[in-house]
This record gives sequence, structure tokens and C-alpha cells, in this order.
Amino acid sequence: MNANKACAVSDLRGTWKSIDWTKCEAQVKKLQERIVKAGKEGKSGKVKALQWTLTHSFAAKAIAVKRVTTNKGKKTPGVDGVLWSTDKAKYEAIFSLKRKGYHPMPLCRVFIKKSNGKLRPLGIPTMKDRAMQALYLLALDPIAELTADGHSYGFRKERCCQDAIQQCHTLLSHDYSPKWVLEGDIKGCFDHISHDWMLKHIPTDKEILRKWLKCGVIFNGEFYKTEEGTMQGGIISPTLANMTLDGIQTILDQKYLRRSINGKLYSPKVNMVRYADDFIITSESREVLETEIKPMLVDFLAERGLELSQEKTVITHIDDGFDFLGFNIRKYNGVLLTQPAKKCVKKFMEGIRSVIDSNKSCRQESLIRLLNPKITGWTNYYRCGASSKTFQKVDHMIFQKLWQWAKRRHPKKGLHWIADRYFHHYKMRNWRFLVEIPRGDKIDILPLKLASDTKILRHKKIISKANPYDAEWKSYFEERMTYKMLLSLKGRKSLLYLWNRQNRCCPLCGQQITAETPWNVREKTENGDTVRYLVHDSCYRAVRFPSGI
Repeated sequence: MNANKACAVSDLRGTWKSIDWTKCEAQVKKLQERIVKAGKEGKSGKVKALQWTLTHSFAAKAIAVKRVTTNKGKKTPGVDGVLWSTDKAKYEAIFSLKRKGYHPMPLCRVFIKKSNGKLRPLGIPTMKDRAMQALYLLALDPIAELTADGHSYGFRKERCCQDAIQQCHTLLSHDYSPKWVLEGDIKGCFDHISHDWMLKHIPTDKEILRKWLKCGVIFNGEFYKTEEGTMQGGIISPTLANMTLDGIQTILDQKYLRRSINGKLYSPKVNMVRYADDFIITSESREVLETEIKPMLVDFLAERGLELSQEKTVITHIDDGFDFLGFNIRKYNGVLLTQPAKKCVKKFMEGIRSVIDSNKSCRQESLIRLLNPKITGWTNYYRCGASSKTFQKVDHMIFQKLWQWAKRRHPKKGLHWIADRYFHHYKMRNWRFLVEIPRGDKIDILPLKLASDTKILRHKKIISKANPYDAEWKSYFEERMTYKMLLSLKGRKSLLYLWNRQNRCCPLCGQQITAETPWNVREKTENGDTVRYLVHDSCYRAVRFPSGI
């Protein structure tokens, strides 16, 4: 079916809820696969033609509007103060996404605090500019995946931090692994990328890209021109930054090839792992990193208007260890361990203590419901490493804080009374912080989650060459989706059966249910029988509390 057929005259009289999202996604996916195929064949003209078709299709425009009206920033307006909060506004917005006569508005600059205390500048585009970026990203991302470094894992579809950590473990865990690591960090990466370089090398609509780059920012009521960089906060900015940095791995692979010397295979052991602008490069020799690779990086980045951060770029021996993406990676007597970094444990506990201190008089049930998501999210991130002892330590520190919280509430009660009031025996363990909630004739038990209950599970890294937009990798990503879903179900194969019975889709919206999309099990009575379904949480809430049109 032609991708433009979805934009028929009848659609102009349609509504937001009448859009067939399954059909739209299928049309966009088909065009993206054709873009990848043309790119692999070296047909740059056909790539441009297919990108033009995609960015002018109703299906892609609808998906772009849906993305910016359902993500976390949907309630954050740009400089015009406009939000698309109603179905009518969303549907009309689809037809406003036109290349002809398009002029982006300046970005709204805000600052957020970084972990080191410094401020990170963000640029907030208007809703229309966000939607236009999302639209053109649909056409750019397939090519970005095709040309990306194999071991680049940041801001890429189907890739995550755990993939990067697992690759580090693979490179450094053996006896014959390289001993020296260059920890690289780029100074103000997003803020200093050369506009001229991007306009020359990024394979997208040059006129639209130029307008985004030169749109300027407004801060404290004053307008400032943007002469360099791509402001963080835009939907397309991470992909532009990734494409700017792609090529480092290719240079290293060409210069440091494995070769045979006197009949023996010699490997320089130079490898790279990158997540956005944070990266490591390994080598058997410190001198190679210092005298060859570091100058090469300086020249590579200078061409793009960038420079290495002298503060954060250091060369470390693996026995001393280094921090990367929240993990500390270090060898202890020849054994490599990837553990939660101490500063990340400290930051997590500061957050937990802050929640407890700010809820000194709330009910025990409310406090547990506030803490459980934080504990679950943090432990799920670190469960791929050697985190067991850290989890036990975290449990002990949380217990100490909760014991202090409980004693403060009852200063005139004895310690035994307080312990019996808040801590109970549960699942073969004493001193579990839990509350019993009466539900009619039954009593529900709501315990505080223990970090140490999270099972350590080695992450299954994505194949570096896998492209989610390439039809040749379709079966691989379907198997990977099933694997991830089974992990999120914690082995409950009955729910996996429900998921497959529903064709992996939510019965309310028709969109895919994945391990990354929040979902729950809901029951419905059909012909006198109770039938269970997996449903997106957002869809269930929308049905129960429908928004106005």
C-alpha cells in the first residue's frame, strides 16, 4: 500500500481516535526498511527520495505527533506556551507539519543540575518543532543505525547501558585482556558541535536542519543566536550527536588490525565502547593510548568542533579500576568485577533518606509505596553486575533509616512495641518492614522490597551489527523481545501465553506491549467467564478517566 494513501480526503474529516495506529506503524516501518536497503546498496538518491516520501506521509506525521504528546515532556510548553492536550488539537497538529513555510521558533533555555554540581543547559522546543524533529528523525534514524559504530550504545533503538557494560566485561575479563583503559569524555559535546560539519555530513533535509541549528534560544526574556552545537532537549539532538561521533571505531579498527608477526597472531587489543559522549578505549600499552590514540582523538574531534575534557579524560590500569555508566569496573587478583560505583550507591541512599525524612508522619503503607519503585528501578539497573554484597549493604542502610523513622514516631513506646508494630516475620525472614491491609474478609500484605531479593542476571548483549530497521534482522529482534518480556514476567509462562495470544499487543490501543512499556494484568467478564488480558497502564487509565475532546 502507498504510504500516502493514509492521508486521504476522508482523513481530513476524521478524528484522533479514528487513526489506525497499527496501519500507520506498518507503513512507516516498511518505508524505513526500504531506506536501509537502499543505503546498503549505496543508492543515495533513492534514500533521499524515500526520506522525502516518509516525511510527507500522514502515517509518519501522526506517529510524530503521538510521540510528543505521550512522552514525559508532553506537559512542558516551549516559548509559545502551546500544548496539544486535546484529541482535536492533536489531530489538527498532524496537518500542520509541513515543510513549506516552516520556521522553527527559538528554544526555551533552562538549566538542570548535574551530578558534579555543575549546570546542564537544556533547550525546550515548541510542540510543533518537537513534532517536526520527531518526523524527520523517523527518516534519519535508519541511516544513522546503518552507519553507526558497532559498539556505540547510547540513544539507539534496542540498545541500553547494560549492553555497554557487558561489552566492557567481554573485553576486559580474560587473562589475555588489555590492561590499560582510556576513559574519554567530550567537553560540552552537545553545545559545541560544528554546524558546518553537520550540514555537510548529516544525511537529512539540509534546509530543515539549518533552521533547527540556527533558531536561537530565549533566556530571561532575551534572544541569543546559536552559532554552534545542538541544544540538549530536542528529540533529534542525541541522534545528531551520535552521528557526529561515529567513525572513531572505524579508524581504530583500520589502524590496529590483528596481524601475523613471524607466524604468530598479534593483536594490539585496541577496542572502543561508547555510550553517547562517554567512552573507553582499551590497549595493552599505556604509551599507545597516550602517544597515538589520544592525539588521534583530538584531531578527530577538532574537525567536528569538539575537544576532550581534560578533567575527565584519564588513563587507568584495570587493577585500579574505573567508573563507567554508574558501574565500577576493576580486576581483583585477576578477576574482573563490575559493581555499582560508590558514588552511585551514595546518591541512591541520599534519595531514599530524603523520601523517608520528607514523610515522617505519613502512613506506613504510603511510605512503602513511595520506596518500592525506587528500590526496584535501582536494583534492576545493577542486577547485571556483581552487585549482591552491595544490595545487602543497601538493605542494611535502609533498615537503619526506617528503624530511626519508626522510633521517632513513638518516642514514649518501648523498642519491642515499635518492632512489633512495624517489623514482622515474612517469607522466612524476620524484621521485614511491611503493613497488613484489610480487604473485606482477606488481609493483603504489602512488604518493602529488599534489594537483595533481586536476582543477579548476566545481561544478554545485543549483536553489534544488528539493525532494528533492517528486515534481515526481524526474526532476531522478535526473539530478543520475547526474551526481554520473559525476564519482565519473572518466568511466569502463563502471562507469556496471554501476551502471545494477544499478538503481543494491547487490546485497547492495538500497540505492542514490551518489557519497556508499563503494563498490568486486567480482568474482563465475557459470556459469564472471567478473561485476563495484558493492558498498557496508560490505556487502562485513559479508559477509566477519559480526557475531554
